[in-house]
Amino acid sequence: MRALVFHGHGESSWDEVPDPTVKEAADVIVRVDAVTICGTDLHILKGDIPEVVPGTVLGHEAVGEVVEAGGDVRTVRPGDRVLVSCISACGRCRFCREARYGQCLGGGGWVLGHVIDGTQAEYVRVPYADFSVHHLPGALDSKDAVLLADIFPTAYEVGVLNGRVRPGDTVVVVGAGPIGLAAIATARLFSPGRIIAVDLAESRLAAARRLGAEAVVSASEDPRRLVEDLTGGAGADVAIEAVGVPESFELCTRVVRPGGHIANIGVHGKAAVLHLEDLWIKDLTITTGLVDTFSTPMLTGMAAAGKLPTSALVTHNFPLDRMEEAYEVFSGAKADGALKAVLERPAA
Repeated sequence: MRALVFHGHGESSWDEVPDPTVKEAADVIVRVDAVTICGTDLHILKGDIPEVVPGTVLGHEAVGEVVEAGGDVRTVRPGDRVLVSCISACGRCRFCREARYGQCLGGGGWVLGHVIDGTQAEYVRVPYADFSVHHLPGALDSKDAVLLADIFPTAYEVGVLNGRVRPGDTVVVVGAGPIGLAAIATARLFSPGRIIAVDLAESRLAAARRLGAEAVVSASEDPRRLVEDLTGGAGADVAIEAVGVPESFELCTRVVRPGGHIANIGVHGKAAVLHLEDLWIKDLTITTGLVDTFSTPMLTGMAAAGKLPTSALVTHNFPLDRMEEAYEVFSGAKADGALKAVLERPAA
């Protein structure tokens, strides 16, 4: 088969590699019908996640059809159309029993495209299939469904739920890329008073408005002043970091009110300064996290019912074999206005 292979800092290519095989009785092999590129994949190429070794197939989100299943698999069988979650879960360890699947101790967690071969390929081996793939409703299009593998549960769980968004809150989302936009969409489920989006790209600020942000501001201006003006000087109840650079995290600490919440979603490759000399007195709650994907079934049901704006985030479509071109477009998002690029297997 062919797959997008990581070769080291800044290098990847669409290569011919061996087909995956069932290695454990809990595995399935999935024929990939739709896949997308995540900002985390770009962090890998930048060298921010050094545990990804050269030779690894990238990608951790996909929609496809089960073509082979190990003997212990009970919930799916060959021919089933499934969502491949970005998180694999053994289902038995302490953390899995608490639905904290991202912290799985049994060989799961974020493994696809990280410590084992991932989904940006024609076929993928998925471990612990009973807890790591989800049946998909027939009415849900693949290019919409694939966004439920990572960005929507990540934004909802790590951003909105960890940030404890409540009705009437002022929510600042720093970073209006795909994750930030999904955070805006899912924060709206809790009826906040206003959502303020911060980004450098005008195209992304426009997308934030379309998805429900009441106010937008360029990060190059003075987001803190706008937040203070809109809150009578109090600051935001919730600040969601959705970029993964020191400046965006530090901005969150400046715009949040005393007693507020900072929910960090971004993948950070550099240290950010935590100004405890200023923050110790503010009674803040700062959360970090890897998504657990416990919300995936609920979000899938909402998407199938037309209650999540998944289609609004897909700006580019490619056939699967144009993976390298899709990476170029996605990595140049500021110039070409790309949000999510979805690659699909050509129809037979």
